[in-house]
Amino acid sequence: MAGHPPGRGEGGGPTVTSSATLTPGPVRGPQPPEGAPARSRARDIDGFRGLAALSTIVFHVWQQYFRYDAGGSHPPVGNRFVGAVFSFEVIDLFFVLSAYLLTVSYARAAIDGRSTRPARLFLFRRAIRILPLYFLAILVVWASRNATLPGDWQDLVEHLTFTHVFDGQRIFYTLGPTWSLSLEVLFYGVLIVLGPLAVRACRPLRRRGARIAVCAAGCGVLFAVPLGWIAVAHYGVGVPSTDWAVYFGPQARFGGFAAGMGLAVLTVALGGRGRLTARAALPLCALAVAGLYTLSLVSAPENVAFTFYHPLASALWFVLLFGTVHVRRHTIWNRLLTGRWLAAVGLVSYSLFIWHEPVMVQLHDAGLLPGGQAGFPLAVVIVVLAALPVAAASYWLIEYPAGLLGRLKDSNGRPREFYPEALPR
Repeated sequence: MAGHPPGRGEGGGPTVTSSATLTPGPVRGPQPPEGAPARSRARDIDGFRGLAALSTIVFHVWQQYFRYDAGGSHPPVGNRFVGAVFSFEVIDLFFVLSAYLLTVSYARAAIDGRSTRPARLFLFRRAIRILPLYFLAILVVWASRNATLPGDWQDLVEHLTFTHVFDGQRIFYTLGPTWSLSLEVLFYGVLIVLGPLAVRACRPLRRRGARIAVCAAGCGVLFAVPLGWIAVAHYGVGVPSTDWAVYFGPQARFGGFAAGMGLAVLTVALGGRGRLTARAALPLCALAVAGLYTLSLVSAPENVAFTFYHPLASALWFVLLFGTVHVRRHTIWNRLLTGRWLAAVGLVSYSLFIWHEPVMVQLHDAGLLPGGQAGFPLAVVIVVLAALPVAAASYWLIEYPAGLLGRLKDSNGRPREFYPEALPR
């Protein structure tokens, strides 16, 4: 029960992930995430995170139960229509979602003249959100798999510096899904450069429509560049899909972030106008889900759907998120996303993303997962039930306390004074 299916995701690499990037959710602490939506919309986002985290586990168990023999590769479920559900990839959702949330404040500043918070505050909050749990998990998992020193020290250094996404050999070592966090961190650097540039470029423009056009055009270019890269790499140069550094790096995957940035621009441009009714939102969401399912169904090694899977999926996630957050009032889909059990999973989704693979591997090595491909459904249940308590403990013991460090800086990014000098008598 080892290996992975040929295709978009390498064993352990989210295809989600993202994700991973699972894209980290907001800490329930004193500081909201940058550009956070209204609380009612934030609960929808938590629900998305919860669904995506569970989908990540299913996908990686699916990969674990792939079988290979002289006849080729065989998925755990023989029916291709059912298999398309289990092989559903959600990595691009995390990229789109993360970029949307983090770009909203810059979009408001560029289009409506709002203010933005300093880059140092943005980076500080992102650091305390991601790094404590990430570094701890990398050190623990790497040490458990490198019993004698120096071990694979290059793997450790690359993971600690978020550069393993550029190493085609080690990209999925230690914590496989965290390749997407490398892209997430790179996106932070890109955003603090492009965001202020967009604000400066729009400032002289007197017409709001012109400012919107500039922002939308920038997002369009950022989305098109990875499309061109993939086309040249695949059709022009003939790089095989198993060259992970070529197809998993930022040059190929930034389209997901560009789609999220575009969604932020669109929602800010519309403001309170054009909010969808339930009659419009539900069919739009259903169309996006159908498109994502069809994409998974028809994707086969080296065909067009396979080659451009991630840009196409990013566009569909864009549509689904728009139909979810830009509505007049909650639909039945929104009520599902805001359910308590799903919100609870969303709360611990980052920890679930980080720990589910090591939990799955430990269960397999201990012989606690059923053998044979027929055991796949039961294995999913076992891994989910084992990973959720680990994720909950990780959240309350590591993520939440780390989030409280946000109190160290004020809204301008300056150190907060907790002990002011006593007033003179």
